[in-house]
Amino acid sequence: MTNDEIKKMEDKQVPHGRIDLIGCGRLGLRIGINLLQVHRGGPKVIGAFDGQKIDGGDIIFGLLGAEMGKFKPEFLKKLCTHEKEFREVISYCEYINEDNLDLITGDVVIIVIAGGNTIPTAAKIIKHAHKNGAKTIGTAGIFGFGNENIEIKDISEYDDSNPAIEELRKEGITENHLILTTNKLIRDNEPVTPYTLDEVANTITMNSLKLLRDKYD
Repeated sequence: MTNDEIKKMEDKQVPHGRIDLIGCGRLGLRIGINLLQVHRGGPKVIGAFDGQKIDGGDIIFGLLGAEMGKFKPEFLKKLCTHEKEFREVISYCEYINEDNLDLITGDVVIIVIAGGNTIPTAAKIIKHAHKNGAKTIGTAGIFGFGNENIEIKDISEYDDSNPAIEELRKEGITENHLILTTNKLIRDNEPVTPYTLDEVANTITMNSLKLLRDKYD
């Protein structure tokens, strides 16, 4: 292989496109850090969305040196030390709702919001993203002690045993949306462990990068 051929391949493997991360909590932060560290590809822009501020319960933020009371997307932006020409984080310190959906412009949209019934909001985000030609990925229960089998596949491939997935279907999301789940939900009275979050974050990162690559191939 000649130097010119190697150079041509290297020039192709540069950051491109945008991944939007809806939710920058314990899981979202892990995904965001993964994306920041991708080399030879990955997103040029990461849009980070969350209206929540860091508090004492956000242990992973504290371990990484975050300042209490600051917005979570701003911390992810601070962690990005790349030159802007290579990769940047654009922070949106607000929750997504019907009035600000247009802020979501990513080629790939990762939805990892939590707290209360988030499914109606997630469905609106997915519909907006699909209308813009974006690929989407989200979760439907990631509870468990840590030895669960993590599944990830299109919503159309799941049976009717997961109520979170069924609620999304009732909102009109029936295909072209990747869902990751341990098949354990809040009803099962099991925790969300940090090591499960690590594995979930890694799986979501890998699949979001594949979706981004497919958009640009």
